[in-house]
Amino acid sequence: MAQSTAKKLITIDVSSDSICPWCFVGKKNLDKALAQSKDQYDFEIKWHPFFLDPSLPKEGVSKEDTYKRKFGTARANQIIARMTEVFKGVGLEYNMSGLTGSTLDSHRLILFAGKQGSDIQHNLVEELFTGYFTQGKFIGDRDFLLECANKVGLEGAAEYLDNPNNGLQEVNEELGKYSANISGVPHYVINGKHQLSGGQPSEVFLRAFQVAAK
Repeated sequence: MAQSTAKKLITIDVSSDSICPWCFVGKKNLDKALAQSKDQYDFEIKWHPFFLDPSLPKEGVSKEDTYKRKFGTARANQIIARMTEVFKGVGLEYNMSGLTGSTLDSHRLILFAGKQGSDIQHNLVEELFTGYFTQGKFIGDRDFLLECANKVGLEGAAEYLDNPNNGLQEVNEELGKYSANISGVPHYVINGKHQLSGGQPSEVFLRAFQVAAK
């Protein structure tokens, strides 16, 4: 009987921000590619922090007003209409209600989740994106963060978040290591060398896996 060959391991480092709509679209397409190729490869995915707007306040500001202030009303409306269509394309409803704000606590939580397993981390990112982009949840709300943590089985999240210093150094180290040389997100590094940027379609990920596995 022929011996079955071991599946090749593909590592994926994703730099992302919890309020980046293209990061959620990219994740949906990545997940599709992962599902299509899980028989060929084993995957290890790690999520790393990026701040699209470090000036956003911790207490939260209107999501829509922030867009209009940043891009101007006409351009903001164009962006919102475009994202609504793009989200529809991946089976999601784009929701601009609610608040936006500092994503620091979400990044602290994501890194904490990574210590309990890459699956837990990956699933937590999904819950954060889903709540923020489709349900109008506020990314800085402790209750929302803990609700996401509970859904994915992350243990000790409340105690961890209660100390604002937990994970701070780690977030800064990760920013220096993974975000210093990139100008936007999502950004993917596959097997430590093959780089992709933006909300790529699943076919692009599949091709990248093939190249990386050679």
